[in-house]
Amino acid sequence: MASTTSSWIKPSTRTDLIENLVSGVDRYNPSNVGILEDYLYHQIRSQEYDCLANLAILKLYQFNPELYNPDVVVNILIKALTASPFPDFNLCISLLDERTPSTNLDEPDPLPSLLPVLTSLHALLQQCKFPMFWSTYHSDDLETLRDNYTVECVGFEDAIREVAVRAVKAAFTKIGSERLGSYLDLQGSELEAYVSRLGWSLGSSKNVISIPSNPDNQIESTVVQESIKLPQLVKVISHAAQA
Repeated sequence: MASTTSSWIKPSTRTDLIENLVSGVDRYNPSNVGILEDYLYHQIRSQEYDCLANLAILKLYQFNPELYNPDVVVNILIKALTASPFPDFNLCISLLDERTPSTNLDEPDPLPSLLPVLTSLHALLQQCKFPMFWSTYHSDDLETLRDNYTVECVGFEDAIREVAVRAVKAAFTKIGSERLGSYLDLQGSELEAYVSRLGWSLGSSKNVISIPSNPDNQIESTVVQESIKLPQLVKVISHAAQA
């Protein structure tokens, strides 16, 4: 967990320039918003992720409404989806103002219609309803999201699969291949290749997949011992009698 926290605070891919913008006094300088937005699109293209840098953009939008770019906000939320079950998405949502539709945009603001969709997808991931996530994501209703946004986010579907993998590793030592396939939206040879890359074992019948032991999927009994000294017990009994 410590390494996860440190990488969240400062990803290894963050440049010194971005580090200075995120951690220094220039964090709230509106003239730097373009640099941070360019960095977001670098994340979109390169499968990198930097939540704190993206939160800095949303904070600048809060302080400077004239800078607001709805496409940037949508892309920030899409990247935050891939961080589930961590709280990145909710952190981003908390920085979105209840704004009236902007009249300064050349095109209609897509955020009011896409925000409920993204929030619903996030809820499905948080609840580990992965088959429902995929069916919703591939539905006709989300065609605009796929065609205009996630198609540009390199590795988006694989990043969502990693969300499912984190949940499976924490809960299973064995899982049916059909069930896992529904979690990952993969079947047949694609599923087998993915399982092989994970280092998981596919049984001879190819119906059951074994997941290596890790601290989360091992059930171990824990003995809790409490030591209460006589003077403490006397105080407890005395207070109970007075009540």
